[in-house]
Amino acid sequence: MAIQFESLDYDIAGRCGKLAVGKKVIKTPALLPVINPHLPLITPSEMQKMGVGAIITNAYIFSQSMQFREQALAEGLHKVLDFDGVIMTDSGSFQLSVYGEVSVSNLETLSFQRDIQSDIWVPLDIPTPPSADHATAERELAITMERLREAKATFGDDAPIAAPVQGGIHPDLRKRAAQEIGDMGCTFCPIGAVVPLMEGYRYRELVEVVMAVKKTLPPSACVHLFGAGHPAMFALATAMGCDLFDSAAYALYAKEGRYLTSHGSYKVDELVELPCACQVCRSHTAGELRTSGERERLLALHNLYVTLAEIARIRQAITDGTLWELVDERCRGHPQLLSGYRELLAHTDTLEASDRATKRRFFYRGNESCLRTEVVRYQKNLSRLRLGRDVLIAFDGNMQEGFSDLLLFKPPFGPYPKELKETFPIGQSEIPDWDEAMVRQGCKGISSLIKSHPKSRFVVACNARWVKVANEELPGVEVVT
Repeated sequence: MAIQFESLDYDIAGRCGKLAVGKKVIKTPALLPVINPHLPLITPSEMQKMGVGAIITNAYIFSQSMQFREQALAEGLHKVLDFDGVIMTDSGSFQLSVYGEVSVSNLETLSFQRDIQSDIWVPLDIPTPPSADHATAERELAITMERLREAKATFGDDAPIAAPVQGGIHPDLRKRAAQEIGDMGCTFCPIGAVVPLMEGYRYRELVEVVMAVKKTLPPSACVHLFGAGHPAMFALATAMGCDLFDSAAYALYAKEGRYLTSHGSYKVDELVELPCACQVCRSHTAGELRTSGERERLLALHNLYVTLAEIARIRQAITDGTLWELVDERCRGHPQLLSGYRELLAHTDTLEASDRATKRRFFYRGNESCLRTEVVRYQKNLSRLRLGRDVLIAFDGNMQEGFSDLLLFKPPFGPYPKELKETFPIGQSEIPDWDEAMVRQGCKGISSLIKSHPKSRFVVACNARWVKVANEELPGVEVVT
């Protein structure tokens, strides 16, 4: 029952695709709600009616459960949970990270996952915390990799075994793990031990870890971000190339009286309105929700509705080619998410290689937009222009005598011939009144063009407002008003 992944559409490094596990197929990006069989606020069958195609539960809990162990072995996990979709099982690594030890071996937990008919099995990997030094992370990574090799040698290459990518917060170890996993031919690759980064709002470091992995894994690998539960960060994670998320946040937040939204969370006791269109919020007032005897369950339902809606919104953004706009919008909901967004933009050269060539639109939303993949790609392609001996780049579009070529100027992209006026990204970009950041970025495009055409003479014509910026960004170039 091999695991296969097919990418159907893409934007930045995000993919809309199909994950096939045996005969079962789910759309990605996808959410796998976490199921605790002893505390089912929402049953898996209810989730399936809500559109959930895959869930994740903990094989270690089942193996230690007097209530469910024998039933799961006799009837299988799908019948016990009353769920027909894909079921992934964690090995007990979560308990290992919390308690420091578990009472099963790697092969024991994998055999148990097989015997209860789990669709995706996870080896007993070592979840190295962010606080671990390099030597500790390297030692624990070696154990994880040995257990993965043991799993594949024991159960075969066609067994539905996930290959967790560990290595702490050390990019070189994450890259090493991703390289080895790719060489082993693994197709389902969770990125592990990142929950502490998300709980601590350390999104910049999260981006460093994920990008180290994504730069190294083969593009055909389906990437699961373990423990990514808050919908506010799904767009950022998807833009990096994460395809699956598992979440217990819908239930954990409900237990704490927290009301999830796509941009943050609220304490339900402080709400006077319910700003959501889900079934729960349209059938209850804020006061009724607070005082309901089913408050925790109703909150969990709302939280799951919101989370699933965000996944759907992300899939639509990928289809439309507007994922950057969604990332920008979501990451401005918290300063640390914004920090993660800016770290992602530091990897634009890598992201540009996987981004689509044309899109529906480019909306300028501030300084960060200057570093987007569309700008980087456009400025790289300026070298392909064929130009004569004397070239005028006119900010206002007015032609002057004595030049063989006239190029217009649109920040943050830079110069363009009039023939490209209606093409992407020049024609499909919406920008406000010019600001200094976008003009400086546009001048970088001019600089790139000049370097790629050493036999041409360039003159830049701009109004007095931008002369200083042009002179600073284009030293040695003739700038006139």
